Amino acid sequence: MASLDDLKKRISSVKSTQKITKAMKMVAAAKLRKAQEGAEKGRPYSDKMNNIILNLSLNISDKENAPKLLVGSGNDKVHLCVVMTSDRGLCGGFNSNIIKKAKNYFQKKQDEGKTIKIITVGAKGYDQLKRQFESQIIDRISFKDSKNANYFDAEKVGKIIIEKFLKMEFDVCTIFYNQFKNVISQIPQEQQIIPLKIKEADNISEENYDFEPEEGEILSNLLPKNISTQLFRAMLENSASEQGSRMSAMDNATRNAGEMVDKLTIEYNRSRQAAITKELIEIISGAESL
Repeated sequence: MASLDDLKKRISSVKSTQKITKAMKMVAAAKLRKAQEGAEKGRPYSDKMNNIILNLSLNISDKENAPKLLVGSGNDKVHLCVVMTSDRGLCGGFNSNIIKKAKNYFQKKQDEGKTIKIITVGAKGYDQLKRQFESQIIDRISFKDSKNANYFDAEKVGKIIIEKFLKMEFDVCTIFYNQFKNVISQIPQEQQIIPLKIKEADNISEENYDFEPEEGEILSNLLPKNISTQLFRAMLENSASEQGSRMSAMDNATRNAGEMVDKLTIEYNRSRQAAITKELIEIISGAESL
């Protein structure tokens, strides 16, 4: 049995940890409001951009000369996977859920005989993937110094992806991230951004438009922006999901710490009572022997 002094130190230590987890929960809750607002505002913009491009693509008459970012390289051999996670931990299963989704995709494509290349955006993704897929990780990106998700960071990642595509280093690009649903629920996503999937255009208007300049020229300008836009949306969704997951995890940790303090306090009181009883018995036994 632990001594009274040890139990007292453990209670003090758990209480200190409880204060930290409670403070982290409050910080995450404050950040979540802004992150959630950003994610919700970003969805209509990215969806509209996607639909405009898909609408334009349906009006292209010369499919063979369409921009490669739209129709792809014509092959399906090399898959670039951009795994987007956080740079910080203590956020429950946020990172693990994205990694699990990505690993299932890796396994599926490798079973089909495809080549996998990986870019990690976020330190935690690299830490988890390097044990098994280090040889396939071709780039690792971290935005630890960025306080909030922003378009400029998304554009940097987008330029890296486009540069590698123009160098014919891959055929298909898919991004992995968490879509924010609520504080306790984030849904891992797998989204192909190169080439753009035509079947995603469910709500495209059937009206006919005349485009000036030609559709191909407009797409050449819009497609790179769309890749950055989809990446930015993924970052916004991840930011909200991370704070929601951290808030939930820290809330659970705070409650668990409280339960542990209660148990340790009961154990401490019992041990203290046993020690007092033992001392009384010794005093009484000593008095009776005189």
